[in-house]
Amino acid sequence: MQTSTLVLFLFIIAVFAFYSSQNRSISIAGKLGGIRKLSSLPSYYGTYSVLLTLVPVLLFISLWISLDQLVIERLVVEKIPKEYVPLNTSDYQLMINKIMSISGGIIKNDSVPSWQLDAAVRMQQLSVISQWSITCLSIFMASILVYWGFRRVSENFNARPVVETIMERMLLASACIAIFTTVGIIFSVLFESIQFFRKVPLFDFIFGLEWSPQTAIREDQVGSSGSFGAVPLFVGTILISLVAMVIAVPIGLMSAIYLAEYANTSIRAFAKPTLEILAGIPTVVYGFFAAITVAPVLRDFGESVGLDIASESALAAGAVMGIMIIPFISSIADDVISAVPQSMRDGSLAMGATHSETVKRVVIPAALPGIVGGILLAISRAIGETMIVVMAAGLAANLSINPLDAVTTVTVQIVTLLTGDQEFDSAKTLAAFALGLMLFVVTLMLNIFALQIVKKYREQYE
Repeated sequence: MQTSTLVLFLFIIAVFAFYSSQNRSISIAGKLGGIRKLSSLPSYYGTYSVLLTLVPVLLFISLWISLDQLVIERLVVEKIPKEYVPLNTSDYQLMINKIMSISGGIIKNDSVPSWQLDAAVRMQQLSVISQWSITCLSIFMASILVYWGFRRVSENFNARPVVETIMERMLLASACIAIFTTVGIIFSVLFESIQFFRKVPLFDFIFGLEWSPQTAIREDQVGSSGSFGAVPLFVGTILISLVAMVIAVPIGLMSAIYLAEYANTSIRAFAKPTLEILAGIPTVVYGFFAAITVAPVLRDFGESVGLDIASESALAAGAVMGIMIIPFISSIADDVISAVPQSMRDGSLAMGATHSETVKRVVIPAALPGIVGGILLAISRAIGETMIVVMAAGLAANLSINPLDAVTTVTVQIVTLLTGDQEFDSAKTLAAFALGLMLFVVTLMLNIFALQIVKKYREQYE
């Protein structure tokens, strides 16, 4: 049985557990003279049965799935003749992958040795046994827990604190998972970056002016050392992001001010959803728009006025990226401006200020923490954008502050370096992790800066 089918069965069991326990509590309450005689509301008894059923079973399924493939591989390898089992880790994993491909029907059976075919058959059999085992055990465990939760429903059992405790621990576990995941990502990137900086000096990477990571295969080839100066990538990222923010921040902020302070209900009901449609357009569509429409128009316009605008330019990529992130700024700024207490506006108007003065001197400063958060989100979105840059700005790592030239960004180079089969012991591949680390550091500094602004104005207006 597939995992999705098993989850569906568990959902049905959970629904049954909820209503059975809830109805039992209602029945007990009827005998006692009303729901007030119970220690908790009927819904808490139903929720308790659901949590008692699903939480242990889902943990069991997660543990089983995490260990399932490893156990099957060990059992399969035990039956393989020792002379066919490689000692090298990479060769061993290659053998396992080939057996899995044979088992899945990707590789034809008539083109493989008999021992691999036998191993694939055994793996397939063990997989079927594993699926049926986890299905039967999960349903059996869920049934026992449903019966247990049903029997625990009584007038003296207070389900509410138990449910609240379980929910609190689930929230704590979710927070811990998020934190540990973040820490794991940071340390994985940091570890690979340290490996890179052992091959390439940190100073050369941060301050180098030439980016050419195409190292040769043989040492006697020309250019075998490569060039890993990241300054062109940093400059390109800042340039495109700056162009995007020059377009997005004024338009997004002014549209938010208009919608929140000046637009009537009918205009707001039409304009706000229309503006937010831009947020739902895939980035690849923006990339096509930039490459096919915006870039040629800018190039032709440059030729008509005597400017040399490249076919792939930072201006084209930044302009389209600015259009893409307008909804991020507009929507967040609109919400935070609307959240400013009306009493602050009334007080300003009562003191003789005009509507525009109130907006400029009262509303905007009070909403500035949220506005800064929206702008920061937009900047992060712009820095992390890849598809638009690839299609509109190109892959050339040119060191230029001219928005009319072709440049590239950090994220584009990360994707380029990690595309295809790569060796993770080469400086070329490890450079992607170093770029990711620098991107993380820059984003962290922007967050710290934004938090300082938020803290300053929050203390002033709270």
